[in-house]
Amino acid sequence: QLQAYGGGLVQAGGFLRLSCAASGRTFNSYNMGWFRQTPGKEREFVAAIRWSDASTYYADFVKGRFTISRDNAKNTVYLQMNSLKPEDTAVYYCAADLALNLVVAGRSDYWGQGTQVTVSS
Repeated sequence: QLQAYGGGLVQAGGFLRLSCAASGRTFNSYNMGWFRQTPGKEREFVAAIRWSDASTYYADFVKGRFTISRDNAKNTVYLQMNSLKPEDTAVYYCAADLALNLVVAGRSDYWGQGTQVTVSS
């Protein structure tokens, strides 16, 4: 199971760090990712990290502002979000899959519950 937490209310220009903790099994060999969703819109890819070499991948709209990382010892993946904008407001989900392409495509086998991020202007 995956559990995402760390969301909250922050002013524009501020920062938050989301965490996604895995339990029940080790996800060290899984590729991990973050998605977000706003009401009335489809869930969209934010970032992913490959398990084998920690290569990272980002959506264009977060490049330079967000950083995905992982701590295998803690079975946890993080999303550091800096320079937040009101349009970053969404429910953020973490995901895991053995295949990186499935993570990026939003077709992961495992999903955490969402954590709400609200950025005020």
